[in-house]
Amino acid sequence: MITKDMLIGDLVRQYPEAIRTLMSFGMGCVGCPSSQMESLEEAAAVHGFSVDELMAELNKIETK
Repeated sequence: MITKDMLIGDLVRQYPEAIRTLMSFGMGCVGCPSSQMESLEEAAAVHGFSVDELMAELNKIETK
């Protein structure tokens, strides 16, 4: 299950197809060191977008 407190690094390892979604939200450094310790919610705050919108898109991936 994808949750907003999930670390980006964990998300990418479990759901590599999520990279495209993350990049569409402006998160081009999904492999950078900080992504290993940053949650989706923290990343949304840093990058200035809604974590709820991100979660809606990511959960479409999970249900495929």
